[in-house]
Amino acid sequence: MAARDDLKGRLFREVDEGEVLDLLRRAVRTQSVTGQEAGFARLLEREMRAIGLDEVAAFDFAPDRPNVWGALRGSGTGRRLMFAGHSDTVDVAGWGDRWRGTSREDPFSAAVEDGEVWGRGSADMKAGIVASLCALAAVKRAGVPLKGDVLLAFVGDEESGIPGSGRSEGMKAIVRRIADGAIPRPDFVVYTEPTTLDVYPAQMGFLIADVTVTGRSAYFGLPWHGVDALKAAHRLLTRLFEHSDEVWARAHHPLLGRAFNLVTAIEGGGYIAVPETCRLSMIRKVLPGETVEDARAELEGVVRLAAMNEGVRAEVAYPAGRDSAFGGRPAEVSADDESVRCLARAVREVTGKPDLIGGAPFWSEASFFVHGLGIPAVYCGAGDILHCHTFEERVRVRELIDAVKAFALMIADFCGGE
Repeated sequence: MAARDDLKGRLFREVDEGEVLDLLRRAVRTQSVTGQEAGFARLLEREMRAIGLDEVAAFDFAPDRPNVWGALRGSGTGRRLMFAGHSDTVDVAGWGDRWRGTSREDPFSAAVEDGEVWGRGSADMKAGIVASLCALAAVKRAGVPLKGDVLLAFVGDEESGIPGSGRSEGMKAIVRRIADGAIPRPDFVVYTEPTTLDVYPAQMGFLIADVTVTGRSAYFGLPWHGVDALKAAHRLLTRLFEHSDEVWARAHHPLLGRAFNLVTAIEGGGYIAVPETCRLSMIRKVLPGETVEDARAELEGVVRLAAMNEGVRAEVAYPAGRDSAFGGRPAEVSADDESVRCLARAVREVTGKPDLIGGAPFWSEASFFVHGLGIPAVYCGAGDILHCHTFEERVRVRELIDAVKAFALMIADFCGGE
C-alpha cells in the first residue's frame, strides 16, 4: 500500500492543473472542423516534441489533412499501450446565434464558466486528447521507468456532416501503418471519446440507408394513371416500423440495450400531380453478435417486398461507410479482460466511482482496432456525450484533471514500471 501511495503521489504531483487547462483552451481555440485538421495536428505535434517523446511523426492521409502519432519508449520488455482519438470536430453553424451577447458566443473562445470549459471540440474530443498528452508528460516528469512503450495516435476525418468527409480516412491510414509495421502495434488501445470517465468495452454499430421510392406521375384529376410514391413510402414506413419492433424484441445486450430502426427524414411530393418520387433516410442500430451486412440484407428484403407489393421501384444507398461499406461495425471486449480491469481500477482510484463499466451509445473508431487488427480497444475520456454536437458542448475542469491522473496511473500500471 505504501509503495502504491508513493507511486500515485509522484505521478499526481507532476499534474500541473493550470498547464492542463491552458492546453485544453489552446486546443479548443485551434479550429479543426472536419477537413481543417491541419492546425490542430501541428499543435499536437509541437506538444509531443515538447514533452520529449522518443518518436514523433505527422503524415497526410489526404492533402493538407495530417495524422500525428508519437511514442515514449520503454525498456522493450513490457506491453504497449496506445491512446487514440480524432482531431476533427463537427461544424459550428448556429452556435453564435444561440449564445449571442454572452461569453460563449465565439465557439472557439474556450470560455471558462462555473468550472467548465465551453466550446466546439471541448468534450468531443479535445479533452481526451489533452488528458492523454498531459498524463504522458506527468509520467515522464515523475521519472517512472517503463517496460512497455506508450503510443499516441490522433487522426482526422472521424466526424460526419461535411460533404465528402467523415469516412474515417485518417484512422484507415493509421491502421494500415500499424499492419505494415511502420507504427508499433499496441497491445491495448484507449480511445478517448467522452464517457464521463466511465469505461466502455462495448459499442453499438450502425447502418445508415437512403431509400428512394419511384412510382409514376400523372395529372391529379386522373390519379389512376399514376403510381403514388408517397402512398407507397407510407406503407414502407409502416413495414420499417414493424421490422424495428421485431429487431427490438430479438435480443438485449447488457451494456447496449436493444437494436432498432430509426427513420430520420422523409421528403417527397409533386405539384398538383400524383407524386412520382419519395425519399427517406433511416439508421439501424446494430448490436455485438449481429453484423452490419446481415442488417443490410434484412433491410433490403423489407424494402424489396414493400416495393413489389406497391408496384414501385425502390433503390437503397448507403452513404456512411466506415469499417464496413454499409456503416460501422459493433465491437466488444470482455469487461473481465485484464487490460479493461486495469483501466477501470485506475479510474476508480482517482474518482471513487463504484460502477463505471458501460456501453457506448455511439459509434466511433475503436472497431478498427478490434476488427481490423485484433487489438482490444475501449472508450474512456472526460466529457459527456449528451452535450456533444450541440450548442451545450463543454467539459468539467475537475473531470479533465481526473482523466489526466487516471491515464497516468494506467500508464504506470499497464506498461509495467520497473
